[in-house]
Amino acid sequence: MSRGLTEEQVLFQATVRRLAEERIQPRAAAIDREDQFPWDLVELFREYGLLGLGMPESCGGGGADMLTTALAIEEVARVSGTASLLIAVQHLGALPIMLAGTPEQQRRFLSPVARGDHLAAFALTEPEAGSDAGAARTKAVAGGGGWRITGSKIFITHGSVAKTLVVFAATEEEGRSQGMSAFVVPVGAAGLSVGHIEDKLGIRGSETAQLQFDGVRVERDQLLGRVGEGFKIAMRTLDRSRLGIAAQALGIAQGAFDAAHAHLAERRQFGRALKEFQGLQWMLADMATKIEASRQLLYTACDVVEAAGFAIDSSADVTRMSAMAKLMASDTAMQVTTDAVQLFGGYGYIRDYPVERMMRDAKITQIYEGTNQVQRIVIFRNLPEVAP
Repeated sequence: MSRGLTEEQVLFQATVRRLAEERIQPRAAAIDREDQFPWDLVELFREYGLLGLGMPESCGGGGADMLTTALAIEEVARVSGTASLLIAVQHLGALPIMLAGTPEQQRRFLSPVARGDHLAAFALTEPEAGSDAGAARTKAVAGGGGWRITGSKIFITHGSVAKTLVVFAATEEEGRSQGMSAFVVPVGAAGLSVGHIEDKLGIRGSETAQLQFDGVRVERDQLLGRVGEGFKIAMRTLDRSRLGIAAQALGIAQGAFDAAHAHLAERRQFGRALKEFQGLQWMLADMATKIEASRQLLYTACDVVEAAGFAIDSSADVTRMSAMAKLMASDTAMQVTTDAVQLFGGYGYIRDYPVERMMRDAKITQIYEGTNQVQRIVIFRNLPEVAP
């Protein structure tokens, strides 16, 4: 759907859709089946400028707004949830540098990410600090004009393949969220190692890693923002990056709907096409309605976030709209993909058809970058005040 898009965005959307259908869709099943990180698609996206799409032109990025970046993720996710993460996670890893990095830090750390020379990752989650991100136990101890980071991170998307990490660590003993700081850490730093790679239900071509920090040295110029601003930087990053997950979810839902719609037109039972049965028509109608509602909410949220600009301090509107878009789109993706499997009948449950993969990929969108239970808390806390 192109409703609300500029002419330039419509043309861009069509270009990415064609690229996805011609170059990514033929690879999607194999990426999932072989459980291998798709380096060939990294090169493809680098060639087309998609890895740095939403990053500043001054650093070699595309300078695209939030909605245009979401369109790219959505179109790629229609055919492969794993492939769409190459764009979404690159943007996630870059956002803290875009939000809090000095011009010099952006030139140094963001430029190779924007050009696609480095993959980026966002290292926040820990074994005892998932939804409660402020409880992070990884520590950065000051000394010698810098810090040494010790601890571990888990569930870090692309943590094993990235060359640039943004790592969040406690710089005060009892500060909780107020004592957290953000650092840029290059992969290969002494004391940094990759641990367990998770064996996941979905997005199987995307590597999700445990990272170990054993006295990793970081210098003063690797600190983003001020000491103690890490939690705020992380939350403002998620305000923007959740829109990428909403776009991924939306694309997965659209891809499953398209497959189910085509199947009902082709498959015949009781002497007629399945699409002629009213009960199945109603299922498709409900699926299409939820997808369109999610799309309009996402596109509106993109406009709200874009208008707010890049700032460590964020408004309740930005936080609420971002959480709403992620919540609605991911719940829609799970419902639509589950219904698509049902509409395929027995075929939907076997790997020769794409909808079972889409259903597995959809599930994580309800979990990462804040579970949907947490999104509901975020939304409630940021509702406008009601006059008594």
